[in-house]
Amino acid sequence: MKRSGPLYTLLGGLLLALFMLSLNATTGEGNTSYGNDSPGAASPAPTSAKPTKSTPAPTESPSKSPSKKPTGKSEYAGRTADDAAAVSISIRDDKAIAYYCNGRDAESWLKGNVEDDGSMRLTGKHGAKLDGTLADNAVRGKVEIDKQPRDFTAARAKKPSGLYRATTEVRGAEIDGGWIVLPDGRQVGILKQDGKPQKAPRLDPETGAVTFDGGELTASPVVP
Repeated sequence: MKRSGPLYTLLGGLLLALFMLSLNATTGEGNTSYGNDSPGAASPAPTSAKPTKSTPAPTESPSKSPSKKPTGKSEYAGRTADDAAAVSISIRDDKAIAYYCNGRDAESWLKGNVEDDGSMRLTGKHGAKLDGTLADNAVRGKVEIDKQPRDFTAARAKKPSGLYRATTEVRGAEIDGGWIVLPDGRQVGILKQDGKPQKAPRLDPETGAVTFDGGELTASPVVP
């Protein structure tokens, strides 16, 4: 019995050691596989996120500017800025005819095209030219006759206003007349007899009738 005492003491010490080892394992003391979670371990420095490339918003392709050119037939009539003469323009689709007249001795017929942006460059005999732009129901620009440039404005005209012309022969004489009927009812025109200009007699815009030299002419609206 005396020999079993030390044996029991040794066995008790082993059991105590095993108990202590087991306690360490369950309480997490000592090293673990998550080193950053250990007390006193430095926290990892925050890493800046890599900036992502932003996708630019899609841009709309510029649309083509709407055409300022009228479709069909339209009339414009007005006067030069110095009030020296009248100007009328008749437009149908992309074609235009204009008439410049001072009502006494100077006139010119001009023609040309109208562009999609409303601009036009018309030309006539003896270097006559008209540069204008159609916008806001009016044609504004410059007309040059006999090398004398003049600014003008011709507003949209409604019947019976507009541009009229008559060409015929009376008793062997060639007759060529042009009339501008302004929006306020005034008329400006020249009638040529065998090339000699004179003030045109009054035109009846409703019928086109013109009394001349004891007879009658019939003037018609000008169509490009």
